Amino acid sequence: MRVLIVGGGGREHALAWKLAQSPRCEAVFAAPGNAGTAELGENLKIHDSDIDGICAAAAERRIDLVVVGPEAPLAAGLVDALSERGILAFGPSQSAARVESSKWFAKSVMQAAGVPHAGGELFDSAQAAHKWLEILGPDDLPVLKADGLAAGKGVIVPDHIDDAHAAIDEMFAGAFGSAGERVVIEDRLSGMEASAMAIVSGTDILPLPLSCDYKRIMDGDQGPNTGGMGVYAPPGFVGEAEDVFSSIHRPVVEQMAADGCEFRGLLYAGLMIDDGALSVLEFNARFGDPETQAVLPLLDGDLLPVLEASARGDALPRDAISHSGQASVSVAIVSGGYPGPYETGKPIHGLDAVDDSVDVFHAGTAIDDDGRTLTAGGRVLAVTAVADTLAAARGIAYDNVRRIRFDGSFQRTDIALRELS
Repeated sequence: MRVLIVGGGGREHALAWKLAQSPRCEAVFAAPGNAGTAELGENLKIHDSDIDGICAAAAERRIDLVVVGPEAPLAAGLVDALSERGILAFGPSQSAARVESSKWFAKSVMQAAGVPHAGGELFDSAQAAHKWLEILGPDDLPVLKADGLAAGKGVIVPDHIDDAHAAIDEMFAGAFGSAGERVVIEDRLSGMEASAMAIVSGTDILPLPLSCDYKRIMDGDQGPNTGGMGVYAPPGFVGEAEDVFSSIHRPVVEQMAADGCEFRGLLYAGLMIDDGALSVLEFNARFGDPETQAVLPLLDGDLLPVLEASARGDALPRDAISHSGQASVSVAIVSGGYPGPYETGKPIHGLDAVDDSVDVFHAGTAIDDDGRTLTAGGRVLAVTAVADTLAAARGIAYDNVRRIRFDGSFQRTDIALRELS
């Protein structure tokens, strides 16, 4: 099969890496890709939001399966456009992708399905939102969410009720563009966060290993949120994985199917676990980033027929992949200044010094005319190690992180440490 991966981050490199291992994979393309995907196949100079360009490239290159990485093309209807042209695509339809592109839609589905989640209300004006905040007590601090897609930045967790009022004004003034035209105010949940991803074909689900990511820029979960500074898998505090998927994913996909909105693709649940009790923070309609970089290396077997079956709406071949039973740790190396302003174009050194057993997934990278690998984004690389124990995986990952350098590079030093201590 000829496979096209849409996107250019670490998640897409990890998908290309895993799918290229399939004996059924003839060729891999990425649009737009990065320096890592260029080593596995051909990068196409097409932005992941260019629906017509992607459809034309898929037809021209006789692509058998398109795998969509980012959320924005899904929300814009890329899978629908490909399907109309007879091109098979892994990912939900535009309608089903609302489970991520609309926080309120997801909340409505969870309510109907009986899935535990934070209570909340939807507001389409700042005045109404302010009135709601005024009836809260000073200690009842909520969480504010832009209803639409905001590139992972549309969630505000205020420290004071005055901060909540100020955030409402900013959101309705256009801080998150059209994503903030409607705002969801939710109850704040407490506990430990975890990520649960499953491949879905209608009401058939195939769970993947659970994982736990780190969103804050600094050690000790300090500083602003980022796209993800590292991941480990599996977390030991979640409980039985089977219980997670049977109580969260299954009722949601069954409810969506009953509502005439069948889900095909990857359903990701961001969970809060408090003393063993599960609640959903959010749903994503695609592989997580950076969770994918830690989860895919734990899978034995061939992922390609699973994604193909999901795209067709067929029963998922459950014996095609399995969990190795090992643990993984993935550490992000980022540009200095991230998640704020940062410089790009810095030569990356030490990639050739990494152990053969360690996977380095490229995110913000590019290749210059001299063949050098340069930084081209905020999150630059993810260094992933797999071992029999979490402690061993962590040691290997950080040992190899220290071998890679570029001007201004930065990484957290405490990924997975909470589990070990």
